[in-house]
Amino acid sequence: MKVTFERVIPDEKSSFRTIHNNSPISEFKWEYHYHPEIELVCVISGSGTRHVGYHKSNYTNGDLVLIGSNIPHSGFGLNSIDPHEEIVLQFKEEILQFPQQEVEARSIKNLLELSKYGLQFHPKIKKAMLPRLKLLLESEGYKRYLILLEILFELSKCTDYELLNKEIMPYTIISKNKTRLENIFTYVEHHYDKEINIEDVAQLANLTLPAFCNFFKKATQITFTEFVNRYRINKACLLMAQDKSISECSYSCGFNNVTYFNRMFKKYTEKTPSEFIKNFSHNKVNVDLKVEAKVKAQF
Repeated sequence: MKVTFERVIPDEKSSFRTIHNNSPISEFKWEYHYHPEIELVCVISGSGTRHVGYHKSNYTNGDLVLIGSNIPHSGFGLNSIDPHEEIVLQFKEEILQFPQQEVEARSIKNLLELSKYGLQFHPKIKKAMLPRLKLLLESEGYKRYLILLEILFELSKCTDYELLNKEIMPYTIISKNKTRLENIFTYVEHHYDKEINIEDVAQLANLTLPAFCNFFKKATQITFTEFVNRYRINKACLLMAQDKSISECSYSCGFNNVTYFNRMFKKYTEKTPSEFIKNFSHNKVNVDLKVEAKVKAQF
């Protein structure tokens, strides 16, 4: 799992960038990255994994998420299947300059402050915003900017949203420890289906075991064991969506005991595996891999 800085170049003759992804997902890289631009992602259709800051969960039937400046996140085509279509807006806060006496603009400023936590909007909001987003793609010149303002203003009046993170993830946590975190994440990606010895991972990070545990908790707000369990459960969700059995998902994702797997699944998704399968079959699943304890990162 790479953690990269993405350089965003505005569209020609524009102060911000628009992207319309409607190609096979195999053509895109959905890696974990960050950039100073604020990003609005509208997945028109499809399912996949949203990974914003510390938060990681699955979505179905599209999504609408606002991501603040320098908040690490993955592309929303992560773990999705074709067809996948999305519209993405990327803009710097500096292009939104309002007079101090402009009372109506305060709501947009508040929206951008909340975006630092990651904002997931209700599906009905996504449906309402989609015509404007499509119109923006077709527009040119100053009209594009006016439509962007309209979209942000409408979103700023919405109350039907969820904060994806309880704490803001400073991008310096990622940038200062990029190589070490990449090595840890990649190790888990390659070994999640087997038994993972935390001492081996600490050695990989060139840290003593106590130092590694302290480092990982500060960098991710969860323990390494919790991270591995959440990663495995996320993989299990994707296998279940492919009609794999509960026991098959359990053993394929590194759990040697189905009872323990069921307990961890319930802990992190608030659903039993059977409930997940039933809800997914009715397109109602929205899995949020929660953890019980959050510790504020201090770097």
